[in-house]
Amino acid sequence: MYSINDELKERITDLNELLEGKYKAILGKNGQELRNFIEENIGKIQHMKKLDNKKLKSFYDNGGIVGVDGSNNRMGGAFPHFVEVYQALAKSTSRKDDSVIKTDIYAPLIELDENLLENNEKIIEDKKNIKLSNLEVEAALDSIDKFRPFAILMDGGLIRYNIYAYDKWQELKTRCEEEGIILIGVIKDIKTSMIGDKIKELNPEIKGRIYDREMLYGVLEYGEMILIQHSANKKELEGYASVFLRSSLQPSVIGMDIIESQREHIEEMARLVFTLTPENSRGVPLWLDIVDKEVKITDDIMRGLMERYMDRGIYERFFVSERDKRA
Repeated sequence: MYSINDELKERITDLNELLEGKYKAILGKNGQELRNFIEENIGKIQHMKKLDNKKLKSFYDNGGIVGVDGSNNRMGGAFPHFVEVYQALAKSTSRKDDSVIKTDIYAPLIELDENLLENNEKIIEDKKNIKLSNLEVEAALDSIDKFRPFAILMDGGLIRYNIYAYDKWQELKTRCEEEGIILIGVIKDIKTSMIGDKIKELNPEIKGRIYDREMLYGVLEYGEMILIQHSANKKELEGYASVFLRSSLQPSVIGMDIIESQREHIEEMARLVFTLTPENSRGVPLWLDIVDKEVKITDDIMRGLMERYMDRGIYERFFVSERDKRA
């Protein structure tokens, strides 16, 4: 049995007390009081019914559901001696043995722009987001040609595509609108702060950002959703309607975005997400979990790629870190 340093134990205990103190006044509200506040200021709480087999079959007969997700991994040491690999996958429920795969790599050593040959974490992070977002949108676009789906489920919020893949994203939105394909994003880890912002607006003495993730923990019942009203949804300005929903027995909630022009389908799509999510899961539709598992670039895959398709001397000279050598 390993031992834990006493100072480290104290630091974790202090962190616990600091978090408890920061949120005590807010999270100390009883559940019904908070639910009332949400309904008055954020949106209506309503119960969802799972879609029946007849409705699910109609989706299947009309092209099925496409799930889209991306993955990345890095091999090497400190900047610029690494290679990052990106992969996106679009997979349809109607043709499970077929899929669309898009790939790309980033190696700072071969960048032509001298300004990029600096250890600038923001530049590196932006390049990752740009490459991965564009690959995911490209995979979704190709899935329209290949599968003609009823709906496309993107893994994550939709607003990031506005930022990192604007041109291709506009093309995808337009095609979905013109061809009647419903386009939604399923958000596992919500990072919005609508509820906390409204609480702080009414209580200026409260400081710091308060995220919806912690505010909604254990507040919704299994199968409930919050249909976020226009005035509370900051994504509205970017052209998206949103809901929060508790799609599993886990006390946490997930989010769902839909493009504004398809708002009329938001409740049905929330019910679809609820229906496709196993009750004892982490709250994500099973099909997206399957896509996530298939697209993931593991450390073993990265190592296999580098060792098999790169000269040993090049690989070791540029991309084997001192830590890897020790291992």
